[in-house]
Amino acid sequence: MLVTRFELKLPAWLQTIAAGDLQVPASLRHRMQFVLDLTRQNVEQSTGGPFGAAVFDEQSGAVVSVGVNLVVSSGLSIAHAEVVALSLAQQAIGRFDLSTRPYQLVTSAEPCWMCLGAIHWAGIRSVVCGARDSDVRAIGFDEGHKPVDWAAEYTARGVNVIQDIERDAAAEVLRSYLQQGGAIYNAGNRDSHLPQ
Repeated sequence: MLVTRFELKLPAWLQTIAAGDLQVPASLRHRMQFVLDLTRQNVEQSTGGPFGAAVFDEQSGAVVSVGVNLVVSSGLSIAHAEVVALSLAQQAIGRFDLSTRPYQLVTSAEPCWMCLGAIHWAGIRSVVCGARDSDVRAIGFDEGHKPVDWAAEYTARGVNVIQDIERDAAAEVLRSYLQQGGAIYNAGNRDSHLPQ
C-alpha cells in the first residue's frame, strides 16, 4: 500500500511556546534573537538541526508562525525550518499566498536552494537572515546550487532582503551543533551519524 499522507508537527517543547502569548519586540535584532533562541533549544532538546525561522506580520508585529528544522526527527528532507514556518503560516491564515499582507520571514541562516523556492512560491515580501551561506557550509551542510546574487534577484522582484542580523550569534549556534556531534544530514552523506 502506498503512503497517502505525511504530517509535520512541532516538537512538544515548541508547541508549548507557540501556545503561549508570544510578544516579540519589533526590532530586527529582537526578532532574530527570538529565532536563535528557538534554534538553540532545537539543538539542546535534540529535536532537529541548527536552524530556526519565524513568520511575522510586519504591520501588527504579531508572530504568525514558528518553525525549526525537523529533517531528522520527521524523516522528511523538506522539513527545513523555513518550510515549516511558511507552511504553518499558510495554515494559520488559510491561504497559500502570503503576499496579501507584508509578512516577514526571519531565519537563523540564509535559505538553501530549496528554501529560496519555497519563499518565492509563498509570496513572502521580506526575508531577514542571520548566518551566511558560507557559515552553514563551513560546518558541512550542502546548501545546493544557490545563485551568488540570490538577494539581488529577490530585491528586483520586490522582496526586501536583510542579511547579517546577529550573524556571529547565529554562526555560533551552527558551530555548537557541530561540536556536540550533531548530524550533518546531506543526502547521500554516509558520515552523517544517521541510522542506515
